[in-house]
Amino acid sequence: MSGGCGLCRGRRTARNRFQRLIEQRFRRKPRVVSIPLFDPKRAHAPLQKALEEAAVSVLRSGRYILGPEVEAFEQSLSDRLEGRPVVGVSSGTDALVLALRALEIGPGDEVLTTPYTFVATVDAILRVGATPRFVDIDPTTLMPTAEALTAATSAATRAVIIVHLFGAAFDCSELEELRSRGIAVLEDAAQAFGARLGDREVGTMGDVGAFSFFPTKNLGGYGDGGAVVLDSQERADYVRALRAHGRGARSYYSSHIGYNARLDAMQAALLRVKLAHVDAANSTRRDLAGNYHALIQADERLRELVVLTPDPESLPGHVFHQYVLRVKPGFRDVAVAHLKESKIGVGIYYPTGVHQQPLVKGHVDAELQFPETEAACLSTFAIPMFPGLTGKEQEEVIFRLCEAAEQYMRASGQG
Repeated sequence: MSGGCGLCRGRRTARNRFQRLIEQRFRRKPRVVSIPLFDPKRAHAPLQKALEEAAVSVLRSGRYILGPEVEAFEQSLSDRLEGRPVVGVSSGTDALVLALRALEIGPGDEVLTTPYTFVATVDAILRVGATPRFVDIDPTTLMPTAEALTAATSAATRAVIIVHLFGAAFDCSELEELRSRGIAVLEDAAQAFGARLGDREVGTMGDVGAFSFFPTKNLGGYGDGGAVVLDSQERADYVRALRAHGRGARSYYSSHIGYNARLDAMQAALLRVKLAHVDAANSTRRDLAGNYHALIQADERLRELVVLTPDPESLPGHVFHQYVLRVKPGFRDVAVAHLKESKIGVGIYYPTGVHQQPLVKGHVDAELQFPETEAACLSTFAIPMFPGLTGKEQEEVIFRLCEAAEQYMRASGQG
């Protein structure tokens, strides 16, 4: 208990110091710095020696596609994920496609999902010939509710793709009623490796799960990579065949229409090094998120304009793949422009819902509207978040946001 109180005292001290910093810096010209949205070199620096040793080992082995390194990585993931079979694949997108194939989803089937996601979620549905059915989001969690998903089902619904968004886990236990009706739950956990709800980790909550190891992810590699988490060995064997042109144990004989979707040995070896340290990295992300929250609360203007500030104290399982703010309408574009002008990395996740993209034309009703998704696309943005980001840099980011708030409020007659 005393440790938690110490953390609160530390944040109050940081908040008070930041209030004084704001007062001082508004009296002088601020310094120019460059702060990236994500810096892989800094994020990976503590592991550099181990990573280089792993890379050299693979180079000397002569085994570069699948093989012992991939098998060892798959086993390490399985050990972490309740012993579920894991199949390493070439990307998070291919992981989603193969997971849908494992569930035997195809033409004539409907898959429920969110329109507030990266396009790969929906691309995978279309690639297996199924039809996406969108369900609007809750304005606080930015994910659909279980009630909304249940209400959206039809006779054609065969699966739901849950997106664990920005590092937050969706509570899949709320979908047990759907699963009892034969509707499968696929976890798109690309943004949330290590996120938990109670004693359950993402990737183990649904029927199957899909991970991405794109370099910016919580468990990020040095190129593309992904993994499928299955609920049975039979499905795992099927996915192993699909990732290698549908081939089984007999060379040059294919039983299924498959893909070239194999994970390479170099990525597996490097990811296995990082896997041993991912919880520490996620803990660092949570500390950074707590600092951001305290700094934002220190400024009256930001408290007025920022309507959603993720706070790790109220989100115990969140791993903060991104630190995404939701602000009042009109302020987002001012804030983003000022941060970019100040050489601070910023990302808009997402500028448009997938339901509004040409990709889905002819696959979904163009007249359907998803007002909460569309509102979120006009009011959310991400600020720098990665292990290695310093407290001073966080102060600079929020100071620049304070400047943007000052500009906005003056222009709108509120200052």
